[in-house]
This record gives sequence, C-alpha cells and structure tokens, in this order.
Amino acid sequence: MKWDDMPVSLPHFAESAVRAYKIALTPPMMPVLLVADSELQEKPVPEGAKLRIPKLTLTAPPQGDSGAVAEAAQLLVAAENPVLIADRAGRTAAGMKYLVELAETLQAPVIDEAGRMNFPTRHPLNHTDRRGALIANADVILGLELWDFWGTVHSLRDQLHRSSRSVTKPGVKLISITAADLFTKSNYQDFQRYAELDLAIAADAEATLPALIEAVKRLLNGDRKRALQDRRAKLDAARQDALERMRAEASYAWDASPISTARLSAELWAQIKDKDWSLVSTASSPSNWPRRLWAFDKYYQCIGGSGGAGVGYNAPAALGAALANRKHGRLSINIQTDGDLMYAPGVLWTAAHHRIPLLNIMHNNRAYHQEVMHIQRMANRHNRGIANVNVNIGTTIDNPNIEYAKLAQSMGQYAEGPITDPKDLGPAIRRALEVVQRGEPALIDVVTQPR
Repeated sequence: MKWDDMPVSLPHFAESAVRAYKIALTPPMMPVLLVADSELQEKPVPEGAKLRIPKLTLTAPPQGDSGAVAEAAQLLVAAENPVLIADRAGRTAAGMKYLVELAETLQAPVIDEAGRMNFPTRHPLNHTDRRGALIANADVILGLELWDFWGTVHSLRDQLHRSSRSVTKPGVKLISITAADLFTKSNYQDFQRYAELDLAIAADAEATLPALIEAVKRLLNGDRKRALQDRRAKLDAARQDALERMRAEASYAWDASPISTARLSAELWAQIKDKDWSLVSTASSPSNWPRRLWAFDKYYQCIGGSGGAGVGYNAPAALGAALANRKHGRLSINIQTDGDLMYAPGVLWTAAHHRIPLLNIMHNNRAYHQEVMHIQRMANRHNRGIANVNVNIGTTIDNPNIEYAKLAQSMGQYAEGPITDPKDLGPAIRRALEVVQRGEPALIDVVTQPR
C-alpha cells in the first residue's frame, strides 16, 4: 500500500481523496487506501456547511538526471552485447513505442519480464526466450523499472543447501532506471535483494526514455551504425533458431489428455487472432505460452503481472479489466487457474449479473501446482522422495474434482466442460465466443497438464 489515511471530517475526506488519487497515479503507481469511519459516513452534513472538492493537479513523472542519462547512453553505444530488460516500464502506450525505438536505435535485444505490456512479442528484437544466454554474455544490462534486478542477474539454488551465484560475466555494467528508488516504505519490503549497480537513475523509465534515445542517437557515427547492423543480423539468426525450438516444444504432447497448455493456447489463438482482443489474465500463465505463440502488439492486449504475486488476484483483476474493455467493444480473454478462482468464485455471478462479456478458459490442473512443486523440493531436501503421499496434502484439488462448468452455470453463465479431449477444445471455444460476442460471460473448463 503506497499511502493510507483515515479522514475525520468531510473537508479532510475531500482533501484526502484528491491526495490519494494523485499519489496513486504518481510513478511508481500503486494502490492507496482511505478508511471512512462509520461516524463520518452516517453523521448528517451540518446545515450551512460549505463543502468543496480541491483542485487536482497530477504530478509530472520524474525524468532522469541529464548527466546520468548521457553516461547511460555512452555505455550502451560502446557495448558489444547490450541487453535491455523491461519489467513495469510500459506505463502507457507511449512506453512501448519508446522502448521499440531505443531497441532499434541500438539494435539491442529486449527481454520482457511482462510486468506490463512493454514490447511487441513478435518484434525481431524480442529475445525473451533467450534470456539466459543474453544475460550471461552481456557487457551492459539496462533494467527499466526492473522490480528484482538482483534476481535477474543471479541464480538461486533451492535445494538442501541454498546457494546463489551471479549469472553475468565479470565486468558487466548494470544500469537501472526506476521510479521505485523514490519509494521505500519502512517494514513493507517488496523491493527484493539489494542489487549492486554501476549506474542507478531514480526516475520514471517511460519519462526518461525519450532523452536517452536522443543521447544515444547523438553518439552514433557511421562506423558504429554499421557495427550495429552486423549485430542485428546475428540477433535475427538467433531469434529464428529460438522460434524453431519454441514451435517444436509446442508440439510436444499435442494430442495428450490432460490437454497441454501449449495446445490450449494455440487453439485459443486460432479463434481470436483476427479479433480485437485483450488478455486480461496474468501474462505468465499458462507457462508463458500465450506470449510465446500470440502476436501482442497493442498496449491494451496484456494487463501485466499482479505485482504482489498473491493467489486469488487473477479472477477479480480479469473481471475489472473486462469491465474496462466493455466500452471499447474488445474481446476479453481470461486464462483462469483453478485454485485462484476458488478464492473469489463470486466474480462469476458478478460478471453474469452485470453482463460483462468475458471468456474464461479454465487452466484446470486440479492443484495449486506451484505449491506441489515447492513441497516436492522440500521433500527432496529432507530425502523423503517426491512421490511421498504427503506432498498432496493441501496442494491438490481433487477427491472430489471441482466441476467449474457447473459452478459457472449455477451463477448464471454459459459454460461447458470439463474438456479432456483436445479435439473438443476448438469447437467449445467457438461456441463460447458466440456467447461472449453477444455481451455475456462464458466459461470453458479445460483439464490441463500441470504446466
């Protein structure tokens, strides 16, 4: 929570409401909280009270120091293997445009951490799938609103003896541009491990990118531009190899039951690719296949990550995004994990009651599988074996299996499933889309592989 207050009077509430809105929309953007005491809510407005709402003036996003931006430009232009890593950089559609321009100016690969919609997935310089090799070989790494810089450049071994190691080569220069450096709040520590940087610019990345782009352009001469074009040719070849490996991976277990997450994502893409769509679920689920297989090229096509990594976020967030999309006539798609939905299943009724068009595709692996894998690691650490029956206590969602289609139907939604045969998936999605395009929510329960 970025800021909170408990107003004790109506003028106090008016000021706090405007202040809360201003603080929430000042980078780094975060939630705020106002508590209205019952006395304040229920007490009559005094006769003759002169109430007013204060004027709102939003804060201009902070831009990076000009000297620091020039130093960053020099490092990036001189680098032989620069890497750009974006997490929560795309604050608006302009942020994505600026990052594309910077990448193309430098002919540098981009790794998209998907905290927001930062970079088109099919752009030739999107090398997210090659992150390990790129980071290991980089001589300059630029992190843009990177929430966990330390975790990006380190590997953690979570076994009997936990250990970590750097995954970068000696001498790599680390540059950070983030407004998060302007916000640290006492004991609520969500800023991860301390990263040892070479240049830290405490500023909003999106607001700073135009100055950085111009500084880079001023440093590029003819010889350097030719060298960058040679780098681009090598990057294009490497990306093509990565795409071929990705397509081969997607074909594994194509006809399997439970249905593979790649097959689910591919079947869904085949139905929506020619529509004006928006993925309103977290970007990394399931197994990042949508971002690997789909063409994300518009800012509103991805809502990014939760920020807090809490279970139970996805279903309410998807509904809120679908409500925002409704006035634009966009098709909202939610790939919904099963355990997450059980934290707030009432969102199904809310969607039906308010006629919010939303296609829910259940990624139903019948488990909190993140927890299954963690308990397996813990069992392995204590030499108990990952097949130990205790691994399933509190982590699997079976005996009985939840019938999500029946759950949705009980709350007034069109629903089908559980679907276990991949050949049935495409037709079911097509029928559900017809319902959604009439302005109603729908749900397809798909029994899937764990990941």
